[in-house]
Amino acid sequence: MLSFESDYIQGVHPQILENLIKTNMEVQTGYGFDKYSESAKAKIKALCGEQSEVFLLNGGTQTNQIVIDTMLESYQGVICADTGHINSHEAGAIEFTGHKVITLDNELGKIVPKKLSSYLSLFFKDENHEHCVIPGMVYISHPTEYGTLYTKDELKAISAICKEYSLKLYMDGARLGYALASNGSDVTLSDISNLCDAFYIGGTKVGALCGEAVVFTKNNTPSHFFTCIKQHGALLAKGRLLGVQFDTLFTDDLYFKISKNAIEKADTLRQVFKEKGYNFYIETTTNQIFIILSEAEYEKLKKNVAVGFWERLEGNRVVVRFATSWATTDNDINALIKVL
Repeated sequence: MLSFESDYIQGVHPQILENLIKTNMEVQTGYGFDKYSESAKAKIKALCGEQSEVFLLNGGTQTNQIVIDTMLESYQGVICADTGHINSHEAGAIEFTGHKVITLDNELGKIVPKKLSSYLSLFFKDENHEHCVIPGMVYISHPTEYGTLYTKDELKAISAICKEYSLKLYMDGARLGYALASNGSDVTLSDISNLCDAFYIGGTKVGALCGEAVVFTKNNTPSHFFTCIKQHGALLAKGRLLGVQFDTLFTDDLYFKISKNAIEKADTLRQVFKEKGYNFYIETTTNQIFIILSEAEYEKLKKNVAVGFWERLEGNRVVVRFATSWATTDNDINALIKVL
C-alpha cells in the first residue's frame, strides 16, 4: 500500500538505528543523565542560546501537556487557534490537567495578532474578568495543523502582545524541521529562541523513533521540572533511547538535511497536482499538501494510496492531506504519479 498518510509512518532514520544498535550494550545511567542525552542537550543548547535549558520527552501530546501545565498557574488557561492541536486532536489532555483551552478563530491555521490583541484587551477591560479563567499563555504551532507558517513579523507581533499582557508564548514544533527547511520561511531557530518562552523540536515526525526536545529559552524552566515530568508519568528510565536519537539528529546537521528532503519531495508533488488540475484547499510551502476530491475520487484513491482524511465540504467533496517526510523517496513520488 502506497502511503502519504503522515510523516511518522516509517520507523527511524537508518543512522539513528545504527547508533542505537552500536550503543545497545553500553552501561549508561538512567533518566536522561547518560552521556548521549547530555551531548544532545548541549548541541541543541548551542543552537538556541546559553540561556536555554533542554529536556528530552517521548511524544508531542505528552510534551504539550507537561509544558503547559507546569508553566501556568492553577487558575490560568492557554489561548490557541481553534484548529490548534491541543484543541482538536489531543483528547482534552490540557483540560485534564485543569487548564482551559481558550480558542480564537484561525486564519490559515494561524492566530492573527490583531485578533489576539483585541481579545486580551476586551478580556481585561471586563470588570468581571476575575470570575473567569485568566489567559496565561499563547500556544502556536509552526508549521500549523494546516501546514502554514508564521512569518517573523507575525511572531514578533504575537511575542510583543504576550509581553504586554504578561503571557508566556509556547510553540509546538512537532514538525519544526520542515518549517525551518521550507523555502517559504523567514523564521530561524534563533528567532524562535528569542521570541518564544518555550518550544519543542519535534523528533517523532522528523526521523526519530520517538521523542521531542523541549527548550526553555530564558532561564525560565519551571521549578522542579524534572520532578514534574515524573509526576506526569512521563520520565523514561532508559533515557538513553532519546539521547542517542537526538545526539545523532544534531550531529553534522542531520536533522536539517533530512527535513529538506521532505520539502523537496513535497514541492515536486505540489507541481504534479497543479499540472494534473487538482484543486488545493490551502496553499502551503511545507511537507503537508491539502487537496479537494470528490467523494468518488476519494473512495477510488483509498484503494491504492493511504492519505490523511481532513474534513468534508459541501457538494460531496472531501479534503485530504498528502504528507511527505524525511523518508519519502523519488520512487514513492513516481508511484503516486502513476496512480493519479
